[in-house]
Amino acid sequence: MTLTFRRIGQFIGQAIFYAGFAAFLGIFANSPPYARVPEGSALIKLSFAHGAKAKGGCRRLSKEELADLAANMRKLDVCPRERLPVYIRLVIDGEVMVDRNLPPSGLQSDGPSRMYERIILPSGAHEIMVSLRDTIREDGFDYESARSIVLEPGQSFAIDFHGGGDGFIFQ
Repeated sequence: MTLTFRRIGQFIGQAIFYAGFAAFLGIFANSPPYARVPEGSALIKLSFAHGAKAKGGCRRLSKEELADLAANMRKLDVCPRERLPVYIRLVIDGEVMVDRNLPPSGLQSDGPSRMYERIILPSGAHEIMVSLRDTIREDGFDYESARSIVLEPGQSFAIDFHGGGDGFIFQ
């Protein structure tokens, strides 16, 4: 008989514990309230992964260098794996918000340069100018794009980059 009362007590104890845990989750699921951006503001996200041109050109191996290599390793041209850094600039309403030189990723510096930046702005009209350089040149940019946008409060606006002709994508 005591075993039955003990099991009933265990079930009641578990029910109280689970109800308390569910109430705890319910309370903290709604408070404190979470806002991605402050009231009356909008968010611009600049995000991309882009591989720049190779650093340095290919060179042709001499006959002596080819003779030193195993037969299955003989290629006439040897090209470096390392890539150039990507330079990015984002100007919003005449103010430079992002101005970075992004090194390539990877152990051999042969991967894409990656970036993710969040910028919170007041909602309303804005002028955006974004520029990218992925070649050896020192001045100027290889890709440039300008847009006039109107941001609504709480809006999330994305700027992405796709090389090979697409350039910057505004969403």
